[in-house]
Amino acid sequence: VQLQASGGGLVQAGGSLRLSCAASGRTFSTYGMGWFRQAPGKEREFVAAISWSGAGTSYADSAKGRFTISRDNAKNTVYLQMNSLKPEDTAVYYCAASHLELVDTTSRYAYWGQGTLVTVSS
Repeated sequence: VQLQASGGGLVQAGGSLRLSCAASGRTFSTYGMGWFRQAPGKEREFVAAISWSGAGTSYADSAKGRFTISRDNAKNTVYLQMNSLKPEDTAVYYCAASHLELVDTTSRYAYWGQGTLVTVSS
């Protein structure tokens, strides 16, 4: 599966962005999907994950209450709605696909998008 992330940009603290990740192929609904982020000089970290059907979700503590992951299997797309953004959310955000569901480690994801940059100004 090939993944293409989009929707990043520059936003002020307290603002919102919605990231999208479009997937190629007919088997999108068989992949657990996740969002990760990587800030300059830091390791890539888990943000959120969603199950094959979309019924189950998982979030990093930093994302709980502010971010929402969702998917539309008919459109082969996964989303990350980000509200109440903070300067510390500044990072390149990556979507990823896994044969497993609701996993939070990079090694469990077989396919990665190219990343989209989110910059939150104070």
